[in-house]
Amino acid sequence: MSARGWAGWAHRAKAWRALTAAWALGACLGAQAAAPDAPVAPGAGTVSLVVVGDIMLEDGPSQAMRRGQDPFAGFAKLFKEADIRVGNLECVVATIGSPEDDKPNVFRVPPSTLKYVKRHLDAVGLANNHSGDYGPQAFAQMLGLLKKEGLGVYGGGLNLTEAHTPWIIERKGLRVAILGYDEFQPRSFEADTDRPGVAWSEDAQVVRDIQAARSRWKADVVIPIMHWGWEDPVSNARQRQLARTMIEAGADAVIGGHPHQVQDTERYQGKPIFYSLGNFVFDGFSDPVNNRGWALRLALDKTGVRNVEVHVAQIGAGGLPRPAGTVAGP
Repeated sequence: MSARGWAGWAHRAKAWRALTAAWALGACLGAQAAAPDAPVAPGAGTVSLVVVGDIMLEDGPSQAMRRGQDPFAGFAKLFKEADIRVGNLECVVATIGSPEDDKPNVFRVPPSTLKYVKRHLDAVGLANNHSGDYGPQAFAQMLGLLKKEGLGVYGGGLNLTEAHTPWIIERKGLRVAILGYDEFQPRSFEADTDRPGVAWSEDAQVVRDIQAARSRWKADVVIPIMHWGWEDPVSNARQRQLARTMIEAGADAVIGGHPHQVQDTERYQGKPIFYSLGNFVFDGFSDPVNNRGWALRLALDKTGVRNVEVHVAQIGAGGLPRPAGTVAGP
């Protein structure tokens, strides 16, 4: 979702901000002021996972790619050194479809953009409020294009079952499951039994999916990645409730996006929660808070998340990120 036309959107929860800002701001600033975690040690059986926030490739990033410029180049080293790399693809990759009626911002980019996506990422999340911008036919075409390029998908599929099926990847004998869910409107983007679309976040279904990732898909590590919350600097009660429900169900970490800015973090039952990583590749914002995001590097083993590194992405002209140091995780 771009900044264009969204200022003052009706969904903002101003009263909630007033009640929670002091608590959450202190938690977030405390984490950022602390010393960064120690570098992730390779270790026997340790797998590194890099997760980045919202990737919207229209506007400035598209212009850069037409000039032959790689929008992910600033973080190429971080991606290259990781075993698994994922991010939220917040635009449609297609050549067909019609823009959704009455939606103030719709994003679509040509298949040629996947050249740069597959260079750096192994899979992309589709559970967001823009992947359905051009309708189910465009969504289905995007799934086919991603498969053709060898890119995995989580949080979306040709039908409801596929959308709730985890993306499974195995590295160094460690089996990792990534799930994706959207709970930001429009819900019309949700997959159905006979319609392509995204995985919608319903608590009971999310719990079943996490449990199935272990029992059916035999995952050692399970991480749900969420598209949720308001465009505020703090998480809300719904985010915290669902994050804790997911960890109680067996998730090893919870990672979120959508608010277009970094939100607070915490640990629950010893598991890290990142409520929002903010933007990563995204044009159209003028406020500094929207042009700063986080790229996570998690060290995983059969016990879960061993260590966390938080790399700051400073988004410059045209929506392209560059490294800007590290901060502490939860």
